[in-house]
Order: sequence, then C-alpha cells, then structure tokens
Amino acid sequence: MSASERPSNRVLVIFGATGDLAKRKLFPGFFRLFRDGLMPRDFRIIGSGRHSPGTDDEFRQRIRDGIPHGRGRHGWHWDEFASRLSFVVSSAEDGQELAQAVRAAEEEINARGERLVYLSVPPAAMREMVAMLGATGIAENCSLVVEKPFGRDLRSARELNSALLEVLDEDSIYRIDHFLGKEAAQNVLALRFANGMFEPLWNRDHIAYVQIDVPERLDIQGRAGFYEQTGAFRDMVVTHLLQILGIVALEPPSRVDDDAVHLERTKVFDAIRPLDLSRVVFGQYEGYRDEANVADDSEVETFAALEVYVDSWRWSGVPFYLRTGKSMAQGRRTVTIGFTNAPLRIFPNQALDRAARPSELVFELSDAPKVRIELQAKIPGPVIDLGRAALTLDVEQAFGEADSLEAYERLLLDVLLRHRLLFTRSEQIERLWEVCAPVIEHPPKPHIYAPGSWGPEAALKLPSAPGWRLPDGDLDGAA
Repeated sequence: MSASERPSNRVLVIFGATGDLAKRKLFPGFFRLFRDGLMPRDFRIIGSGRHSPGTDDEFRQRIRDGIPHGRGRHGWHWDEFASRLSFVVSSAEDGQELAQAVRAAEEEINARGERLVYLSVPPAAMREMVAMLGATGIAENCSLVVEKPFGRDLRSARELNSALLEVLDEDSIYRIDHFLGKEAAQNVLALRFANGMFEPLWNRDHIAYVQIDVPERLDIQGRAGFYEQTGAFRDMVVTHLLQILGIVALEPPSRVDDDAVHLERTKVFDAIRPLDLSRVVFGQYEGYRDEANVADDSEVETFAALEVYVDSWRWSGVPFYLRTGKSMAQGRRTVTIGFTNAPLRIFPNQALDRAARPSELVFELSDAPKVRIELQAKIPGPVIDLGRAALTLDVEQAFGEADSLEAYERLLLDVLLRHRLLFTRSEQIERLWEVCAPVIEHPPKPHIYAPGSWGPEAALKLPSAPGWRLPDGDLDGAA
C-alpha cells in the first residue's frame, strides 16, 4: 500500500468490545494492521459496552491476552498500540459520555478521516443502538460496520435497513461477511476473469453442477443461546453460502470495482429461484438436545443442505448444492465446479463407471488456499487405464514472499480505505431473505444424524450421481 493510500487519522469505536468476536478477531486484526504499518499514523480505539472491564489498563491486558502468541504482543509494537486504547461505558439508552470521548479523541489527534464504528452487538439490540448513534451525533461522518445476521427474515431485515438509513447513507454502511474477505473467495474472481482458459467454460454448456460445502467438526461449543435463536440455515446459508454463490455465479463486470461488481452480484441474487422446500434438508446432530440451555424438544437445525437454481441465461438448469453442519466428519470449506463429461467415452474402462466423478475445479476456502483441477489421466503402464489425478495450485507456495491478511484484517482495512467491493448492500440482503422465505416460514423437520457423520441420509441423496464431492471425491484426505 502506498503512503497516499494510508488511512487518514481517525477514531475507532468498538461496541461489544469485551465480547468474543472483539477478543478473537477485531482487536488482533487492528493490531496486525498497526504492526504492518496499515493503520492511520495516529488513531484512537475506544471500546464500549454496558459493563466496564475495569480500568483502561485492565481492558488493555484483556486485549493483549487475546492476541495469538508470535503476533508481537510483547515489545514496543504492543506498548504503542495499547497506549491508544480506552474503554467508555455506554448503552442504547445513554451514549452521551461516549460521544464526548469520541469528540475529545478526534480533537487530540486532529482526526481527518471518518469515524469507524463497529457494532458487534446482538441482533435484538441493533436498531436501538443505531438510533442512539444518530441521537448522540456519533453517526455523523461515520463508517458503520454491522455484523450478521442482518435480521431474521425479510420483514426484520427491511426494518433494520430502514433504521440504518435513517441515520446513515448506504455508502457509509458496511455489512460484513468474513467469507467474502477470504483470499480463496477472491481467487474465484481472479482465476476466472484473469485467465482466458476458464471464462469460456463458465456456463451451463460446460458446467454440470456447483457445490458450496462447509461442514464443521465442532459442535455448537456452548453457543446454545445463539443457536436456539438462529439455527444453521440463518447463521450460514442466508449469509455465507449464498454470498459465495453470488461470487461464483457472477456475470463478467465491466471492471473490478465496488459499483460494477455490486451491480452484477445483485443481478445474480435477483435471478435466484425461490427455494423449493422438497429440495431442502435440515438435520440435528444426536445429543444436541442434551446441550445446556437447549430445549428438550428443540427443532432447531444444526445442519442444512439444499438445491438452488439461478434462472439466468448462463446458469439455467445448473444445480447449486449448498451444505453446512455442526459435528460432521470433517471441517472443510470448498467450492467445487463440476464440468460436463466428454460427449463420447472412447477409453475401455471409461464406460464401466457411469457414476464416476467428472473433471472438477475445486477451491479450498481456507486460510492457506489451494485450487485444484481434478481430472482423468492415464495410469502409467502397458495398457490404457484411466485414473483420477489433480493439478494443484498452492497459493502460499506460489507467492511465498506475500504476507496475506486474514479475512477480518482485510475487511477492516477495506473499511478504513472505504473500499466496498467485499461488503453486501441492503437490496442484496433483502433479496436473499425473500428467496429463503419459504424455508423460514415452513422449516423442514430436522433429521437426526450421528456426530462425526456426513449428515442425514436424505441430504446425501440430494445431488444426483456422483453426489457430494466430500468425502468420496477428496483426493488428499485433508481435515
């Protein structure tokens, strides 16, 4: 980043500053940006919430404890960063002391950039907090970051967007989805639009199916209060998985900038067919109801799999399969593009297995992204026998000197620079809730599945042959 692109001096306000997200992602993210010279030359970070964590020094110690070992939390970087941290108690009912602290800090550092306000608060508190920001003037000259979920359904999403737009312009609202900040998700755009070999194939004539698969080994990890209110469908499908679909199914934009890409993503979401309840499977892992604070008769889903269609010229008839769940056999994040088979099977053993996997392009959406082309090749030997092999791009190995940012780090920097490419807009959020309305209004009864499995049998049968790529199509067996 050039000096001219460095963010201007500003004040950052973190609501929910003593919460889990702030401890694990936000403060470590800002510290990483500071350590790498990507923060403003002068800034202040004011944490806020209903309950004080103690003195400012105790608050700083709490933040340092959340920074991973090896990230430089000992030494002058930390001392300099910590000197810019403080905490002010506030609530939706009373934000005057916080507003005064923000204005005083801005005068102290001669702030020139917009305030960055991060709302890491429960969805139920969001509208009241936004109203407080408007009433106290904190929302003036402000970039507001809002955490998912963005409502619980179409009505509540519209109400939240209306509340936000009463105090801020749309261009000052950053609805964050960390899946879009992953290097691998952005690589979908790069490989497709920067390489002439892929774009001619990126359509219904050459692609048979798309799978967006995010199984998780972990259970709910004590988050029963959240899960009982939200469930896997709202938590993962309406947000992360459909947002990734919007990247995969994008029409070529005229250029890769905020407005052009947002326009094409909105078109994709507009073209999604309302979900067919007969092609949606919910599951609940055995033992979920034994978790603390879970109702004995809970019907909340910990697993969701579904079939989605995009009714556009490019994608007509191509099924998109989405799957996510807790307590599953592996923890993976993959996007699989399944190509159509060759029109004629001319090799002897090719005709024996009609259910064999076709050629597939696989994106690993991990912090160490990989891209693989899995295809048929001749097995060495005296006869022509085919076997499955892979061509692999290890992004970290290919660009060994590059030091990539973690998803939250990248997105926080984008807010500081007012880059909106990787954030979602109000009309996109509302459209996705509209698409998902049949499932929200009439949720399927969840099937019970064994922990450590691949989910309910009904979900395994959702795609036609050759079925889900994981686990059978997993060449390396990585967990």
